[in-house]
Amino acid sequence: MRILSIKYISLLLLSGTLLLGAGCNKYLEEEDPSNLSPDSYFTLPEHAEASVNAVYANLRFISDGAGIFSQNFQLLEAITGTSTSQTGQNSDLNNLLNLAYDADNVHIRQWWAALYRGIANANLGIAKIPGINPMDEAAKARYIGEAKFLRALHYFWLVRLWGDVPLLTEPVESYTSPDLYPGRTSQEEVYNQIVQDLKDAEAAGLPWSEESGRASLGAVKSLLASVYLTMAGQPLNKGAEYYRLAADKANEVITQGPFSLFAEYESLHNPDLDNQQERIFSVQYSADVSDARAGYQNILLPNFGGISAYGTQVGSTVPTVSFYESYETGDKRTEEQEYFYTAYYEGGSGALKNLNAPYIFKHFDRRANGTQGVPGTAQSGLNWPLIRYAEVLLIFAEAQNEADGAPSAAAIAALKEIRDRANLTTPATFTQAAFREAVWRERWHELCYEGKTWFDMVRLRKAYNEDTNGFDEFVGHSFSYGPTLEDKHLLLPLPTLEMNNNPSLRPQNPGYAQ
Repeated sequence: MRILSIKYISLLLLSGTLLLGAGCNKYLEEEDPSNLSPDSYFTLPEHAEASVNAVYANLRFISDGAGIFSQNFQLLEAITGTSTSQTGQNSDLNNLLNLAYDADNVHIRQWWAALYRGIANANLGIAKIPGINPMDEAAKARYIGEAKFLRALHYFWLVRLWGDVPLLTEPVESYTSPDLYPGRTSQEEVYNQIVQDLKDAEAAGLPWSEESGRASLGAVKSLLASVYLTMAGQPLNKGAEYYRLAADKANEVITQGPFSLFAEYESLHNPDLDNQQERIFSVQYSADVSDARAGYQNILLPNFGGISAYGTQVGSTVPTVSFYESYETGDKRTEEQEYFYTAYYEGGSGALKNLNAPYIFKHFDRRANGTQGVPGTAQSGLNWPLIRYAEVLLIFAEAQNEADGAPSAAAIAALKEIRDRANLTTPATFTQAAFREAVWRERWHELCYEGKTWFDMVRLRKAYNEDTNGFDEFVGHSFSYGPTLEDKHLLLPLPTLEMNNNPSLRPQNPGYAQ
């Protein structure tokens, strides 16, 4: 059972709670039409569930619109150089693709606001759920654990995108609170809070896996492994100790958890297999619930391609040809309708139509778009993956190699699992340097278009060169279509609107107009 019957109590939950977003002052001046305060609301066990569900629901911000023909998830892809667009109407998206964005970019502004909205709701639940009485204590612990996992996830996005950011762990319920206009907290302190939240969530009694789509122990440990891996690299540069922590935590998921790779990539496209086996944690969508099915399908379809039940087919995120052609010869992921496709069925269900270019199939919902002889519904229930078991294998492989100075048999086996599914051979032995780059390449090719690549570029200070099959230094790397990365691109600019509302956020990140 998925998280579908979400009680939308955002207005209630955000009453008296800092949003750090547009219209903040106006909202605080308005009276709450429900006449319910957070204190009077958190009185029943159902209120605990509803409060945490509001944070889960917030994750669907990734498919919220970001101007014409664009959605928020495209931020993390447009700045990697592995994707481009078939539409030219959205100047904010074009500026991201061309590394010409500034502090007024709508995608950047919406990510900031959405992440702090989720944190505000998580803070409220964490603060208020303990006071609900009567309520089963184990259930309280689980809901608080889920809220802390979600808060950690939101802060993990924030600190990697903006560096020093305000760290808020309590609801802001007063006009006089010093947190109404918070300053920025050092990245190390933010990471320490993320780690503590995830350790608390580990101890909250969550099950190893959860087909409902709620946070599980497997999701918590997998995210913690990713956090440790990031802390080992730039900008904190904590090195071998944290690579060891990352390897050990990923190994717990591998050896103790119930997860495994799907035998076929086709299973990644099947909504019936959401939240199962390889899909450890995802943003939840449903074809049966109107406010949970907007999804992202039409954004990824070929522009006016005529190959789907969707009337609008946008093509505003498509792979660059150079990235598509960078896969090894024989890699199953580049076969038709695996991770990519170059032809599909007219109207979604008719004759095969050549598209003359590659498109992203990894997130393609056949049920919604249609398949040969079967018309689509134009209503997608396919989840958006945030944590897959494939990533855990690659975290373990990379981290163990860095911690021990050479790849172990277990690390090579983890890499081999990924490559076996792609019908690729894997050497039996590697040097440390050769294994390092082999794992990096698999991260680029296996985890592409899942919001992972940009964060790898920042923590490694490297960028994949499709022409050489090697890795360039981040600063000075040129995308296949022209733009060149600069030092300032390691962080996004803080949104102008936020700095105008809260001068304590200044100064702006380096390289951007103050």
